[in-house]
Amino acid sequence: MRIELSGRRALVCGASQGIGRATAIELASLGAHVTVVARDTASLQHVVSSLDGSHGQHHDHLSVDMSFTEELASVIAAANTKHPFDIVVNNTGGPPPGPAHEADVLAFEAAFRLHLLAYQTIVRAVVPGMKARGHGRIINVISTSVKQPLHNLGVSNTIRGAVAQWSKTLANELGPFGITVNNVLPGATSTERLAAIVRNKSAKSNITESEAAEEMMNEIPLRRFAEPEEIAYAIAFLAGPSGSYINGINLPVDGGRTASL
Repeated sequence: MRIELSGRRALVCGASQGIGRATAIELASLGAHVTVVARDTASLQHVVSSLDGSHGQHHDHLSVDMSFTEELASVIAAANTKHPFDIVVNNTGGPPPGPAHEADVLAFEAAFRLHLLAYQTIVRAVVPGMKARGHGRIINVISTSVKQPLHNLGVSNTIRGAVAQWSKTLANELGPFGITVNNVLPGATSTERLAAIVRNKSAKSNITESEAAEEMMNEIPLRRFAEPEEIAYAIAFLAGPSGSYINGINLPVDGGRTASL
């Protein structure tokens, strides 16, 4: 099956590295015009230069801190007016590790702003156009913690759950307009964030980073971490015609780690 995205315009957040970058590359390879979003202009320019343009696409970037809600609203609205987005991939870095009961209130506030408020800001900008065209794909990259809370990720577990409920609500509201809203739930994926989690586990357990990583992989039936591209494949499936009747789901891409169905 060939996923065809020619003529579609995709907004990919958190695209300077990791899952976001892999997603931008995959969507471009399938023919989409891709706009990448992150804070670091130089990194974004490098990503744009690496995207496939063989389908005649025009790729660009938006440099903005997603936690700056007012600036984000202005930047996304301007870009969407110029080139309306058909596909939105909401993706931002996770909060620092640590137990929930020790987290400062400001840590919850910052995470709420960077995730739920940023995603809501983007949705408000793009949904009117999607409704008018009778088509849209909104895909949120969150975490398997919405099905099973993860150890020592208290703030992340909390915020990801809020995003999942928001997403399901949107799926119910926007489905009648031909807009699907789904969540992709990556498991342990080889990114900078995972490296930080491994370092934290190593320090707390007084073991080497290799031993910490091995312990984590032993909890995964496939006995390895995911590559960012493997998460991107799932996102691309939901973004194309292949995902046209999939709406309001949480899709784990975790090698079988999540214990619940």
